[in-house]
Amino acid sequence: MSAMQTQVLMESFHEAGLPAGVINIVTGLGEIVGSELTSSPDVAKIAFTGSTPIGKLVAKNSLDTMKRFTLELGGKSPNIILDDADFSKAIPMAVNACYLNNGQACIAASRLFVPEGRLEEVKRLVKATVEGIKVGDPTDSAVTMGPVASQKQYQRIQGYIRSGIDEGAELVVGGEGRPQGLEKGNFVKPTVFANVKHEMRIAREEIFGPVLSILTYKTEAEAIQMANDSDYGLMAYVSSTDVQRANRVARQLQAGRALINTLSHDPLTSFGGFKQSGIGREGGIFGLKEFLEPKAIITE
Repeated sequence: MSAMQTQVLMESFHEAGLPAGVINIVTGLGEIVGSELTSSPDVAKIAFTGSTPIGKLVAKNSLDTMKRFTLELGGKSPNIILDDADFSKAIPMAVNACYLNNGQACIAASRLFVPEGRLEEVKRLVKATVEGIKVGDPTDSAVTMGPVASQKQYQRIQGYIRSGIDEGAELVVGGEGRPQGLEKGNFVKPTVFANVKHEMRIAREEIFGPVLSILTYKTEAEAIQMANDSDYGLMAYVSSTDVQRANRVARQLQAGRALINTLSHDPLTSFGGFKQSGIGREGGIFGLKEFLEPKAIITE
């Protein structure tokens, strides 16, 4: 599904002077190539990035050879906009946090929590932001959202959009079908739902597409409780003009990483998930330790 970026990555390793043979790429479907890697006694460690169901299969298949593994899996990341945030900045950032990589990202902030009394303002800002998104050919520099990866994924996202409508969520922008003029590709209308209830599928399940669910809260404590009421715990986002307050909220969120007023990435810090979002960590010293096996030598 991503052979072109794999080629670019390997070319970069080569140009950087990495010795031949240190990294080898074998392309193929997970159930074929993945099965060989997880069952082989010659493989000592698996580091898997992908969906939670496949991650569980990787873990099960690794047990026969007792190989070590780390799993970076799915997410349903919460984004809490506190009442003192600068909404003119926080809301466009929230849309970007959900729609990055056309919504196909485990870290996508697909659950947006906003103060109940600010919902109408949020809806206006969200709609204006989404209407400024240009969907189309990703090789066009003016385009900000391309197609999703496959026809199967397109249909999956359409199913979630239908379920949101059927379950009574308010469609703010977007909806079913393809954007006008893009009828021949796997293009999805960037979609936002408001008045989403926590029990709805669009609020509980990972969609892996450009679909944002807006939920409201009355108090800071309620926002934290709602954010943590999820099977996942990969990433979390907080926006506030009070950094100390934002830190206090972030520390209470059940997520492997929390971002405050930013969408930046730091490869020197650990990355990984709580609960159904995975086992172990990538990046930083914690990520390096995942590839080490402690050994003790005791002498007289």
